[in-house]
Amino acid sequence: MLAALMSLAAALPVVADEMKNAARSPVQQDPQKGPQMSSPAELPPLLPWDGASRSLMAEKDDPWITPAEVTDLVATPDYATTLAWLQRLVAASPKLQWVNLGASPEGRSLIMVVASAGGAASAAELHASGKPVLLAHGGIHSGEIDGKDAGLMLLRDLTVGGSQSSLLEHASLLFIPVLNPDGHERSSPYGRVNQRGPEQMGWRTNARNLNLNRDFAKLDTEEVRTLVGVLEEWRPDLYLDLHVTDGADYQYDITFGHNGAHGHSPAIARWLDHRLTPMLNQELQAAGHIPGPLVFLADSSDPSRGNLGWTAGPRFSNGYGDARHLATVLVENHSLKPYHQRVLGTYVLMAAALEALGEHGEELRTATAEDRRSRRDPVPLGWTVDPQKEHPTVRFLGVESRTSLSPISGTLRLDYTGEPVTLEIPYLLADKPVAEVQRPKAYWIPAAWSEVIRRLELHGIEMERLDEPREVAVKMYRLLDPQLDDMPFEGHVRVSAATRLEDRTEVFAPGSVRIPTDQPLGDLAILLLEPASSDSFFQWGFFHSILQRTEYMEGYVVEPLAERMLAENPQLEEEFRQALLSDPELAGDPRARLRWFYARTPYFDARWRLYPVARE
Repeated sequence: MLAALMSLAAALPVVADEMKNAARSPVQQDPQKGPQMSSPAELPPLLPWDGASRSLMAEKDDPWITPAEVTDLVATPDYATTLAWLQRLVAASPKLQWVNLGASPEGRSLIMVVASAGGAASAAELHASGKPVLLAHGGIHSGEIDGKDAGLMLLRDLTVGGSQSSLLEHASLLFIPVLNPDGHERSSPYGRVNQRGPEQMGWRTNARNLNLNRDFAKLDTEEVRTLVGVLEEWRPDLYLDLHVTDGADYQYDITFGHNGAHGHSPAIARWLDHRLTPMLNQELQAAGHIPGPLVFLADSSDPSRGNLGWTAGPRFSNGYGDARHLATVLVENHSLKPYHQRVLGTYVLMAAALEALGEHGEELRTATAEDRRSRRDPVPLGWTVDPQKEHPTVRFLGVESRTSLSPISGTLRLDYTGEPVTLEIPYLLADKPVAEVQRPKAYWIPAAWSEVIRRLELHGIEMERLDEPREVAVKMYRLLDPQLDDMPFEGHVRVSAATRLEDRTEVFAPGSVRIPTDQPLGDLAILLLEPASSDSFFQWGFFHSILQRTEYMEGYVVEPLAERMLAENPQLEEEFRQALLSDPELAGDPRARLRWFYARTPYFDARWRLYPVARE
């Protein structure tokens, strides 16, 4: 599904290599770092901005000025400086608590700050107040670090600064400043060529070169496992994942969105559409920002082709939240806007989200409960854009661009002029299911697949574990013609296959688990266990060993056996003749002909390509 959805967004070019008047500085050679530019690449012309949110910055003599504000929001502090400032703030305010969540792969602390009127130090204390809870984090991609510095400013103003303290009277905040501290510390002026600041930027991936915002389904990384643990233990009502864009130039400085009402959480989506989004837009506009929807242009050089209304799958934070019925908003600041503008916009958005929760949190809880009770059937496994559908047009605040023939690439290059334009363009909503499955009563997973079982437990999915063997009538998928990718992706070689369901009676050993779909996370279990789901454990490569054939039959045994089979079964002889006529590869391959007979003997491995997760 994701490949189909993202094929439109994949057309987005890296803008920084196609800039107006792109006079390149000489390349210098550092023996330790390789080729370096003596000055940053030229970016498109900067649109002027002087928003009212500038007043949120602390005065230079303020004892609680943040490290980024000291630089006028031009630079961002390193991780040690960030934590030291936060520790000082937490020590100064009884409304704040410091929570150690664990460690990154390189041993850096993963921390969360809890902000509440009562100074709650545990999830139980926080929820005892009855107030709704907002979770926000920065730095899942640590080159996109706006959320960290905005969060530090907001925590100050919720507490010792006092200007936003009333927000905690009606809602509480969980804030993880940097989810990817190892990537944060891989910092240099050359982190993101298409982004205006900060002066030094961290890296997109973690120490193992894994993208944390592709890990919510498979849970390979300690960082995302830790975050999912926070979702389970602290049970936030609203989750903000704070990012910065790549791609095209346009007027919006902050964009945000969520999976729509066609997704797995329609009641939550309606609350996000009708309660949260209007409040965020109103507050951002009042502060001088230009908010907009997430921008995934079908063609960045020609916005008239439309903007993709992407429906994320569960590898992404917003798709994962949709699948587990948690209100989740993906925030994407515009990379071509200056760092101070982006940080201040994030501050305004976070404060407005707290205000919206305080005013309408009970409505969100009602919507969440409705979605968690729902047992949709059939269950969509992903969505794409319906090419037959007439798509509505929407207003798009773009920036004028021109194309010219490039002597460098030999094709058309794109230059932005810096002139604002307002366009009416198609909105290509991905709301057509690419596949659906009937909701089973439960799934059965044999004890041998303990790693898959363990990851389902980490998600918080309910299961029953067998203490003794049990025989069960089930349906199981036979995998037909599996296709493995040529290259690894996010540490896995992905695979897909057509399937055929078979009725079977299976004996499940002690330690096997039964996963009922009649549970709040039943939809998530379906997306992780159905092989046709693009974020299933099967497609992520957790079952590769079932694709391997491990028993064989020598030709000198098959030849006489095949002769006897044909003599005893005239129907088989006709089937073999038709197979030879219809399949030239079979006819011309002696080994394939012998395998054809071997597969029709009781000696053949009946479990070859049998997907071991069964449907009840």
